Amino acid sequence: MDTTTRPPRRIGLAGRSSRWDIRLSPYLYISPFFISFAIFGFFPIAFNVVVAMHSWHRRLGRGDFVGLDNFRWVLEQPAFWTSLQNTFSIFLLSMVPQLVLALAIAAFLDQNLRARTFWRMSVLVPFVVMPVATALIFGQVFGQFGLITPLIQDLGLFADVNSPFFQDRLLSHVAIATMVTFRWTGYNALIFLAAMQAVPRELYEAATIDGGGRLRQFISVTIPGIRPTMIFVVLTMTIGGLQIFDEARMYDGTGTGGSNDQWLTTVLYLFNLGFGDWPDRMGHAAAVAWLFALVIVVFTLINFALTRSIASSRSGPPQVPASVTKAVIAQAQASADASARAAAEAGVPSLVRTRRDPEEPTPSKDSDR
Repeated sequence: MDTTTRPPRRIGLAGRSSRWDIRLSPYLYISPFFISFAIFGFFPIAFNVVVAMHSWHRRLGRGDFVGLDNFRWVLEQPAFWTSLQNTFSIFLLSMVPQLVLALAIAAFLDQNLRARTFWRMSVLVPFVVMPVATALIFGQVFGQFGLITPLIQDLGLFADVNSPFFQDRLLSHVAIATMVTFRWTGYNALIFLAAMQAVPRELYEAATIDGGGRLRQFISVTIPGIRPTMIFVVLTMTIGGLQIFDEARMYDGTGTGGSNDQWLTTVLYLFNLGFGDWPDRMGHAAAVAWLFALVIVVFTLINFALTRSIASSRSGPPQVPASVTKAVIAQAQASADASARAAAEAGVPSLVRTRRDPEEPTPSKDSDR
């Protein structure tokens, strides 16, 4: 018998390459995303910090270091605070009707309708339309010779104003909020519809047996069932609604936010600073971007905390005190004992098992025989 040890097997180039392939392949598969994010995401953000700290000239591509002077300059501008007020006003005027209409449309599409696919696809048509086209169409609708202005003037309102939706601040906000609501309602309705279809149908059947109508089922069954989706939609509406730009810029022919900044949003103000008639205000525009990003983060966190607290306070079954539970159990047991005694006196065998006396001996198997 040969007792010599066998020499170790040498790993060839193919075996080594397969090992490296197993180790490196997962990283190579996900590398395109990180490379593209580094080029188109991280680098612009980092470079924006550099621009915000300099008096950057758009044409020269450079500037002197000024530190936080750009932020100080922006905070001293009345137009910046006006743009913030306009942004929040348009956001609130568009979010509430958008949320209500999306829930109503989703509840309607959740019914047993004919040609359901057609109706579900049709609500997404406004979202497919480009926002520039939407703004141009609604700009004509709310214009002097559009559909809305003559009706208002026939009622005696704003008779001395040529175009109230372009001169009055509140009416201009209503017009732009109408564009946002028109474009995003169908998209949010489909999200709500997907959440509604995930609600168990047994709950609706139980509600129907208990006598609950459609409205009661919607409030007591549908809304609690889609509460996590509602929180998600509200957060996305908050982030997207505060970044209104296309509708405000294309609302009129100038794209400056009105003659008196009636509908000047913060993103439009940022665009006018960076790409307007002043080539040396890129640093100011970058400072506006960072300040507005901070505002969005703070407002989103507040909104998330409020919605989460509301959801947590209403989630789960109501907590019943232990004393109440014990009292209900004792009352039920007493009622069962009374029924058993009444049945025994009447000579009727009782199907209700009463409590056994502790002093009573336990029957054995032999006694049962």
